[in-house]
Amino acid sequence: MHDVVISGTGLWLAPEVIGNEELVAAFNAYAQRFNAENAAAIAAGTVAAVPESSAEFIEKASGIKRRYVVDKAGVLDPARMRPKLAPRPDDALSLQAEIGVAAAKQALADAGRAAADIDLTICAASNMQRPYPAMAVEIQGALGAGGYAFDMNVACSSATFGLEQAINAVKTGAARAALVVDPEICSAHLDWKDRDCHFIFGDVCTAIVVERADAAQSADRWQVLGTKLATSFSNNIRNNAGFLSRCEDRDPDDRDQLFRQEGRKVFKDVCPLAAEHIAGHVQSLGLAPSAVRRYWLHQANLAMNQLIGRRLLGREASADEAPVILDEFANTASAGSIIAFHRHRADLKSGDVGVICSFGAGYSIGSLVVRKT
Repeated sequence: MHDVVISGTGLWLAPEVIGNEELVAAFNAYAQRFNAENAAAIAAGTVAAVPESSAEFIEKASGIKRRYVVDKAGVLDPARMRPKLAPRPDDALSLQAEIGVAAAKQALADAGRAAADIDLTICAASNMQRPYPAMAVEIQGALGAGGYAFDMNVACSSATFGLEQAINAVKTGAARAALVVDPEICSAHLDWKDRDCHFIFGDVCTAIVVERADAAQSADRWQVLGTKLATSFSNNIRNNAGFLSRCEDRDPDDRDQLFRQEGRKVFKDVCPLAAEHIAGHVQSLGLAPSAVRRYWLHQANLAMNQLIGRRLLGREASADEAPVILDEFANTASAGSIIAFHRHRADLKSGDVGVICSFGAGYSIGSLVVRKT
């Protein structure tokens, strides 16, 4: 068995930004239009009126102030309310692969590695733009990486689940160095017409290189002390879009063909699950939660992370102990905890221990305990 380190990370930012105020203006224009067009049915009680949103509501409910997106105009068009993307021919690099390659190149440069040094590529994300060929294989080919590649979807936990597979492959010798890429185009499976969730997601891509400790060249190395995964079935976060939908004569615009959640139930269920999972993981390695220098948590909701911090530490976690990036990025599904790690690790010292943890639909929870070398 080989010791394994994280040796590099990369981050691709979507080209456009939507702040809460302009998002609310577009949503409220849609709501007013819908309510006017359906005034008679609303008065008769057969159709529910769409309530208006506000920037204050969004920030209070989530902590989110803005988000990056691949297409702003389509999202902010009250007659459309979704990104507008141009189709690409099969011989052109697909969008998810394109952003995956961009983040991967950064991670490789950070690790001091060439693509040819990689012999396992995993594309781990909450949704894939097609079922096959695998996005990971397209990314592998575009980079010029070797070995093998495959896709993984464990919703918002995809990155940590993918990292465990990569780490285990390196640990056992199945791969020398592995690349995990998380291309999250969440704006495309969000219902921008739903007041309860229209503000939640943003678009981004992260990438991480893991490799044998004795071969790593990067000056910034993080030894993997342990990984832990857990799942427990729940319908509280769900998206029913799939290849059987057309056989069921479903309308692709049906509400259940996009992300939906029972937010209060998710909060009540997931916060204790995540806190117990993390505490159990670090304790299994002979550490106390208070001995962890930094928690890079899934970035879904500010109140969730604050509650998880209190359960772990018995007090409020400081921004230094549990950094927040969702105010800038919104929820970026599996990429959130990796963005936090990418942005907030440079100041830690040799010997400092941190936890990368993501959680979401499934329910699913994944964690890595790492130590700066």
